[in-house]
Amino acid sequence: MNHIEVDQRTGQAACAWHAMSGGHGTLEGKTQTSTSAGRTMSLTMCEWKKVFYEKMEVAKPADSWELVMDPNLKPSELAPGWKQYLEQHASGRFHCSWCWHTWQSANVVILFHFYLDREQKTGSVRMRVFKQLCYECGTARLDDSSMLEENIESLVDNLISSLRQQCYEEDGGQYRIHVASRPDRGPHRREFCEACQEGIVHWKPSEKLLEEESGYSDGSRHKAQAGLGYNFLSLRWCILWGCLCLLLAYLQFSFRNPAFL
Repeated sequence: MNHIEVDQRTGQAACAWHAMSGGHGTLEGKTQTSTSAGRTMSLTMCEWKKVFYEKMEVAKPADSWELVMDPNLKPSELAPGWKQYLEQHASGRFHCSWCWHTWQSANVVILFHFYLDREQKTGSVRMRVFKQLCYECGTARLDDSSMLEENIESLVDNLISSLRQQCYEEDGGQYRIHVASRPDRGPHRREFCEACQEGIVHWKPSEKLLEEESGYSDGSRHKAQAGLGYNFLSLRWCILWGCLCLLLAYLQFSFRNPAFL
């Protein structure tokens, strides 16, 4: 049986177990909230595995890949043969496990390390979703993010594009820039971002798109300004000059011969 199918069935069984056990908690207060946050993260990881295995089965059916969450991943700290892809502009929703505050962010950073064993035709992907601090209650507890399945699909597409480029030396295709469906409320707060605290510089897609649009507008403006220059040797100008010369010759001849008028 394909390794992907085994992991996919295991992930689906885990998702089903979490869904059935979700309404039978006996703890109360903050402990119950913490359990709920952990259950949400587990369900989100199940969605990641489900989407990843389905898409890899189509992209590389001959190879077996696994997807594992690793909170200890560090940017650019790679074992020999491993590759890296950094998603800098994912959209996610955070839920504080202490004060129940929720917030949307378009600056979720996701780090992927992956390795392909060509002889065994097996690959491994380890991922880390960087967390954020709640700015309402000020607690030092870092909270996980949850994402919609449609958002996960676009992020997995980007991951597979990077896999194809770096592991298979193929053309991975166009990367998808995912813009959050809901805009951020104010600027990104770096002091509450785990990725920023670890020195990862990431940008908002809206800012990048504005830069690209601005560059395009500047280029168009320069072209338009260049187009304002007149070429007096063009056919249109030559015809105009010829008509003016004929008109001047006619007027000159008319003044010299009044009878002609």
